[in-house]
Amino acid sequence: MGIRRTEEFRNEAVRIALTSGLSQNQVADDLGIGLSTLGK
Repeated sequence: MGIRRTEEFRNEAVRIALTSGLSQNQVADDLGIGLSTLGK
């Protein structure tokens, strides 16, 4: 099983993805998660 992320982490990841101006690939890489995980 993979690493379980907290709801807070998930919310922050979405906030960063929507407001940072970075590509989704860059956000996922910076957070150490897969692109498909960010998309979920």
